[in-house]
Amino acid sequence: MTIPIQHGVLLTDLYQLTMAQVYFSHGIADYEASFEHYFRTYPSYGEHRAGYCVSAGLGALADRLERYRFGDRELAALAHMRSASGAPLFGKDFLDWLGANGDFRRLILRATPDGRLVHAHAPMTVVEGPLALAQLVETALLNHRNFSTLVATKAARVKQAARSGTVLEFGMRRAAGLGASLATESALVGGADFSSNVGASHRVGLPAKGTHAHSLVQAFMALGGTELDAFRAFARIYPDDCVLLVDTIDTLESGIPNAIRVFEELRGRGHRPAGIRLDSGDPASLAPAAVRMLDKAGFGNVPIVLSDRLDEISISRLAETLARDAEDPDRIIGRLVFGVGSRLATSEGAPYLDGVFKLTAVRQDRRWRHAFKRTDDLAKSAPPGRKSLWRLYGEEGYARGDMVTLADEVPDREGTAPPEPLLEDAWREGRLSGEESLHTARARRRADMARLPPACLDLVDPEPYPVVRSPGLRALSDRVLAAVMIGEG
Repeated sequence: MTIPIQHGVLLTDLYQLTMAQVYFSHGIADYEASFEHYFRTYPSYGEHRAGYCVSAGLGALADRLERYRFGDRELAALAHMRSASGAPLFGKDFLDWLGANGDFRRLILRATPDGRLVHAHAPMTVVEGPLALAQLVETALLNHRNFSTLVATKAARVKQAARSGTVLEFGMRRAAGLGASLATESALVGGADFSSNVGASHRVGLPAKGTHAHSLVQAFMALGGTELDAFRAFARIYPDDCVLLVDTIDTLESGIPNAIRVFEELRGRGHRPAGIRLDSGDPASLAPAAVRMLDKAGFGNVPIVLSDRLDEISISRLAETLARDAEDPDRIIGRLVFGVGSRLATSEGAPYLDGVFKLTAVRQDRRWRHAFKRTDDLAKSAPPGRKSLWRLYGEEGYARGDMVTLADEVPDREGTAPPEPLLEDAWREGRLSGEESLHTARARRRADMARLPPACLDLVDPEPYPVVRSPGLRALSDRVLAAVMIGEG
């Protein structure tokens, strides 16, 4: 199937192409270069903020890079572009070079794999290869890695708040167009157990999960039937997957009693009901009441899906309220399924991750030349040189910080656990290195969260996680800065 031109390699910013042509015209397009991607600050949601991020989007980026080509359609579109004077914006010689070289197979990516916890000012992705091609990959990389990491982080926080409860992602109706599938896959990496997104769920090998809308009950009632008729119709078609939305009329007086009646009929035919869904009202009072009613009817293991404007803070507060006021709160929370929609798929409160892509070195005459950006804002300053990233662990097994080093530098071993390299080969020879799966990414996230200091996991005001520069990197930065200052003087 042909990819629409707006979704292919031309899904990029104009300045990537204009810079690439400058590199080409000056004969440096094929010089080996090193770029790195990192984010400057953690997501802040207003009254609460994250103390970590979950790396995501690497698999989706690799899928896109495998299909990226400057083919005849793309080259014709670029040839059609004109400068302000009416002259061609891109020369034929540059377009010919793009046609012969623009498939990104010559690039090498090292990256934190999907699922790893990552932190501010630490490289998540390193891109090395021909200068022009590495420049051209910037927009796609930031588009995939930043957004995916943002959503995966939100999902991890929701899962953390849900404790033993299940998390269901179903935000695609309010997501950003085709980005809904990327949001779903990122949420599943970050902590969502399942999704309502049929296509994305199939792609990662999970069953899609869902219920029905109020419109099902409304349609039967508008045609002279009842809520009970609607429930029976749904149960007749889906006897083994019957989750009933119980708040169209009156949750406690109508919805749950009618659901129990249908569940009894299902049980009589040898089927097990799958749950009820509460989409409005106060969950702190309705969930315990629903548990009592279902238990009394003999449905002690039937899940209860909550789906009314949930996020990590509302879920955490609900869990705290249940722990304080409810009988056997752990049992109630364990039966809850938290259906999180808009606030997860859009990362409400923090709509973007300020990830950046910076040139750090260019190789000329077999020697790496260090790239440096001088700025009065240290938060926007990228240290020069090719780099690696390591995680350091304390005696108790918790991570005690990350260290950014030069590429050939290894931190000294301290304690019983050796420094752990975080950047792995991710893309070589035009394809993703190694095999990746959702199961593997989730296992990485769980392992990293178990080793993150508890104070950094606070949902509202986490303690800062240390990210430091190695002695070698600090010395290089000082030398390059001094040389820049002398040159300017």
